[in-house]
Amino acid sequence: MRKPYVILIGSASGIGKSTIAAELAKTLNIKHLIESDFIRAVVRGIIGKEYAPALHSSSYDAYKSLRNKNRYEDYNDLVSAGFDEHASYVIPALEKIIQRAITDYDDIVIEGVHLVPGLINTEQFEDYANIYFFILGSDEESHKERFVKRAVQIHRGGKQLDFFRENRIIHDHLLKQAEIYDVNVIHTETVEKTLDKILGIINKSCATINLINSIDELEDVIDIIINENNGSLEKITYNIKGFKEPLTRNIGVSDSKSANTFIKSINEDKSKKEYLSELYNLSEYRKTTICASNKERLNKIIEELKEKGYVLDE
Repeated sequence: MRKPYVILIGSASGIGKSTIAAELAKTLNIKHLIESDFIRAVVRGIIGKEYAPALHSSSYDAYKSLRNKNRYEDYNDLVSAGFDEHASYVIPALEKIIQRAITDYDDIVIEGVHLVPGLINTEQFEDYANIYFFILGSDEESHKERFVKRAVQIHRGGKQLDFFRENRIIHDHLLKQAEIYDVNVIHTETVEKTLDKILGIINKSCATINLINSIDELEDVIDIIINENNGSLEKITYNIKGFKEPLTRNIGVSDSKSANTFIKSINEDKSKKEYLSELYNLSEYRKTTICASNKERLNKIIEELKEKGYVLDE
């Protein structure tokens, strides 16, 4: 039998993981969607507050229950430690749910703040399931806007809004842990774009084409691949005249913000633009690997690039 899909989506409160997880489960026709908050409620009923005060706190104020607070270097470390302590009581139950899904050959999506890279052990399941772990991130302004909206929706405005700073610390902690443990970080944009980024990793339809665009046309190339079609630039190889070995650069850019920042830096930095122009001049074409959320979207990107004359005819 095929390996079941186990998809984990974690983030701080107010990033939009519940919406993304629901859309992802719907798109992939996965009937099992679990929120870690429900599992936390069950575990709280088993383990009393006197034994696990951090568990009976919220993720953003669990630090208040920690002993020996003075051993932490700063407030960020204190909040992060309290959050990890809080999540550590929920994770064993989540791992049991994953194991049950695998045993029953069921696909499952699990979302929640308790999915902490480094604390949840996904390696134990890799031989038996297709494991995909994502941490969602956001810039502070967008996060605060969604955080306020969500707090009002669930009628916890006064309580939760006082802890946005702590939630932002948790956000940064999760991204740091994701980098350490090589977990996919998805910077959220619209629901459609965020979903496409995730599907681009799960379905991963990729192709390598030879691009011949100029430096001045690079912005248009990036618009077609990333901004308009939610694709990604994975790798670029320059076959430089006079050199035996090609120059290969792993790019891995899929979000509009990073792509637009790169274009802006080239347009504003004359020396960087001259360097890249020289690199273009030394190579007849650039072997470029691009990816998209499905084969149809990938073909659409390639066709649009061809129509603009950016692809070398072989």
